[in-house]
Amino acid sequence: MSEFDEWWRRVRKFFEEFDRMVDEMFREAMRTPFFEEREKGRRKVYGPYIYGFSITVGPDGIPRIREWGNIRPGPIRPIISETVEPFTDVIEEDDVIKVIIDMPGVEKEDIKVEATEKTITVSAERGDRKYYKKVTLPKPIKPETARAQYKNGVLTITAEKLEKREKGGVSVKVE
Repeated sequence: MSEFDEWWRRVRKFFEEFDRMVDEMFREAMRTPFFEEREKGRRKVYGPYIYGFSITVGPDGIPRIREWGNIRPGPIRPIISETVEPFTDVIEEDDVIKVIIDMPGVEKEDIKVEATEKTITVSAERGDRKYYKKVTLPKPIKPETARAQYKNGVLTITAEKLEKREKGGVSVKVE
Protein backbone atom coordinates (compact mmCIF):
# COMPACT_ATOMS: atom_id res chain seq x y z
CA MET A 1 0.00 0.00 0.00
CA SER A 2 1.40 3.39 -1.00
CA GLU A 3 1.76 6.37 1.29
CA PHE A 4 -1.10 8.11 -0.50
CA ASP A 5 -3.40 5.13 0.01
CA GLU A 6 -2.53 5.01 3.72
CA TRP A 7 -3.12 8.76 4.07
CA TRP A 8 -6.44 8.55 2.20
CA ARG A 9 -7.62 5.68 4.43
CA ARG A 10 -6.88 7.71 7.57
CA VAL A 11 -8.61 10.85 6.18
CA ARG A 12 -11.66 8.83 5.14
CA LYS A 13 -11.82 7.20 8.58
CA PHE A 14 -11.60 10.63 10.24
CA PHE A 15 -14.49 12.01 8.16
CA GLU A 16 -16.62 8.92 8.76
CA GLU A 17 -16.11 9.32 12.52
CA PHE A 18 -16.87 13.03 12.26
CA ASP A 19 -20.12 12.31 10.33
CA ARG A 20 -21.11 9.75 12.95
CA MET A 21 -20.59 12.26 15.79
CA VAL A 22 -22.59 14.98 14.02
CA ASP A 23 -25.43 12.52 13.33
CA GLU A 24 -25.44 11.45 16.97
CA MET A 25 -25.58 15.06 18.22
CA PHE A 26 -28.40 15.86 15.80
CA ARG A 27 -30.40 12.81 16.91
CA GLU A 28 -29.86 13.80 20.57
CA ALA A 29 -31.07 17.34 19.86
CA MET A 30 -34.16 16.00 18.09
CA ARG A 31 -35.03 13.83 21.11
CA THR A 32 -36.23 16.86 23.07
CA PRO A 33 -39.85 16.67 24.26
CA PHE A 34 -40.82 19.45 21.84
CA PHE A 35 -40.01 17.32 18.81
CA GLU A 36 -41.47 14.13 20.30
CA GLU A 37 -44.79 15.86 21.04
CA ARG A 38 -44.79 17.46 17.61
CA GLU A 39 -44.32 14.10 15.91
CA LYS A 40 -47.34 12.72 17.76
CA GLY A 41 -49.50 15.53 16.38
CA ARG A 42 -49.83 17.44 19.64
CA ARG A 43 -48.21 20.67 20.65
CA LYS A 44 -47.05 21.16 24.22
CA VAL A 45 -46.00 24.53 25.58
CA TYR A 46 -42.77 24.71 27.57
CA GLY A 47 -41.46 27.53 29.62
CA PRO A 48 -41.00 30.03 30.85
CA TYR A 49 -37.27 29.87 30.22
CA ILE A 50 -35.42 31.98 32.76
CA TYR A 51 -31.71 32.71 32.80
CA GLY A 52 -29.78 35.49 34.45
CA PHE A 53 -26.47 36.23 36.01
CA SER A 54 -24.91 38.82 38.25
CA ILE A 55 -21.29 39.85 38.52
CA THR A 56 -19.92 41.27 41.75
CA VAL A 57 -16.42 42.07 42.91
CA GLY A 58 -15.66 40.88 46.41
CA PRO A 59 -13.53 42.69 48.99
CA ASP A 60 -10.58 40.63 47.81
CA GLY A 61 -10.92 42.10 44.30
CA ILE A 62 -11.93 38.81 42.69
CA PRO A 63 -15.03 38.96 40.45
CA ARG A 64 -17.78 36.45 41.19
CA ILE A 65 -20.37 35.37 38.65
CA ARG A 66 -23.66 33.92 39.94
CA GLU A 67 -26.15 32.30 37.59
CA TRP A 68 -29.86 31.91 38.32
CA GLY A 69 -32.93 30.63 36.53
CA ASN A 70 -34.00 27.24 35.21
CA ILE A 71 -31.49 26.78 32.38
CA ARG A 72 -28.04 25.28 32.97
CA PRO A 73 -25.33 24.40 30.46
CA GLY A 74 -25.22 20.72 29.50
CA PRO A 75 -22.72 18.58 27.59
CA ILE A 76 -24.67 18.74 24.31
CA ARG A 77 -27.63 21.03 24.91
CA PRO A 78 -28.87 23.16 27.81
CA ILE A 79 -30.54 21.39 30.71
CA ILE A 80 -33.94 22.91 31.42
CA SER A 81 -35.45 22.36 34.85
CA GLU A 82 -39.06 22.73 35.90
CA THR A 83 -37.93 24.42 39.11
CA VAL A 84 -36.48 27.94 38.94
CA GLU A 85 -33.51 28.90 41.07
CA PRO A 86 -34.45 32.49 41.98
CA PHE A 87 -32.13 35.49 42.08
CA THR A 88 -30.74 35.67 45.62
CA ASP A 89 -28.70 38.22 47.49
CA VAL A 90 -27.09 37.70 50.92
CA ILE A 91 -26.31 40.80 52.95
CA GLU A 92 -24.19 40.54 56.08
CA GLU A 93 -24.73 43.32 58.63
CA ASP A 94 -23.23 43.83 62.09
CA ASP A 95 -25.37 41.34 64.00
CA VAL A 96 -27.81 39.97 61.40
CA ILE A 97 -27.74 38.29 58.02
CA LYS A 98 -30.39 39.14 55.43
CA VAL A 99 -31.28 36.86 52.54
CA ILE A 100 -33.31 38.53 49.80
CA ILE A 101 -34.95 36.28 47.20
CA ASP A 102 -36.92 37.34 44.12
CA MET A 103 -39.99 35.04 43.83
CA PRO A 104 -42.79 36.65 41.78
CA GLY A 105 -46.07 34.88 41.10
CA VAL A 106 -46.54 33.01 44.38
CA GLU A 107 -48.44 33.81 47.57
CA LYS A 108 -46.88 33.82 51.03
CA GLU A 109 -48.91 30.70 51.93
CA ASP A 110 -47.06 28.80 49.15
CA ILE A 111 -43.59 29.56 50.55
CA LYS A 112 -41.69 27.15 52.82
CA VAL A 113 -38.56 28.35 54.63
CA GLU A 114 -36.24 26.10 56.64
CA ALA A 115 -33.25 27.46 58.53
CA THR A 116 -30.22 25.78 60.08
CA GLU A 117 -27.11 27.39 61.49
CA LYS A 118 -25.33 27.23 58.14
CA THR A 119 -28.09 27.20 55.48
CA ILE A 120 -31.49 28.57 54.57
CA THR A 121 -33.66 26.53 52.20
CA VAL A 122 -36.60 28.13 50.41
CA SER A 123 -39.19 26.44 48.18
CA ALA A 124 -42.48 27.59 46.72
CA GLU A 125 -45.02 26.25 44.23
CA ARG A 126 -48.13 27.83 42.72
CA GLY A 127 -49.51 26.60 39.41
CA ASP A 128 -46.66 26.42 36.92
CA ARG A 129 -44.35 28.55 39.11
CA LYS A 130 -41.89 26.45 41.12
CA TYR A 131 -38.94 27.86 43.04
CA TYR A 132 -36.16 26.20 45.04
CA LYS A 133 -33.00 27.66 46.54
CA LYS A 134 -30.57 26.45 49.20
CA VAL A 135 -28.41 29.33 50.45
CA THR A 136 -25.15 28.67 52.27
CA LEU A 137 -24.66 31.47 54.76
CA PRO A 138 -21.35 33.32 55.21
CA LYS A 139 -21.57 33.08 59.04
CA PRO A 140 -23.57 30.78 61.37
CA ILE A 141 -26.97 32.08 62.52
CA LYS A 142 -29.43 31.34 65.30
CA PRO A 143 -32.18 29.48 63.37
CA GLU A 144 -34.82 30.24 66.00
CA THR A 145 -34.44 33.99 65.34
CA ALA A 146 -35.12 33.73 61.59
CA ARG A 147 -38.02 35.89 60.38
CA ALA A 148 -39.40 36.00 56.82
CA GLN A 149 -41.40 38.73 55.11
CA TYR A 150 -42.92 38.48 51.62
CA LYS A 151 -43.99 41.61 49.80
CA ASN A 152 -44.38 42.43 46.08
CA GLY A 153 -42.70 39.19 44.96
CA VAL A 154 -39.64 39.64 47.17
CA LEU A 155 -38.92 37.38 50.16
CA THR A 156 -36.68 38.86 52.86
CA ILE A 157 -35.33 36.55 55.55
CA THR A 158 -33.53 38.08 58.54
CA ALA A 159 -31.68 36.07 61.19
CA GLU A 160 -29.33 36.97 64.02
CA LYS A 161 -25.73 35.84 63.81
CA LEU A 162 -24.65 33.16 66.25
CA GLU A 163 -21.78 35.32 67.52
CA LYS A 164 -22.52 39.02 67.59
CA ARG A 165 -19.72 41.45 67.00
CA GLU A 166 -18.81 43.61 69.94
CA LYS A 167 -20.05 47.15 69.39
CA GLY A 168 -17.77 50.02 70.16
CA GLY A 169 -15.63 50.14 73.19
CA VAL A 170 -14.07 52.55 75.60
CA SER A 171 -10.62 54.00 75.64
CA VAL A 172 -8.48 52.81 78.47
CA LYS A 173 -5.76 55.10 79.70
CA VAL A 174 -2.44 53.42 80.27
CA GLU A 175 -0.75 54.50 83.51
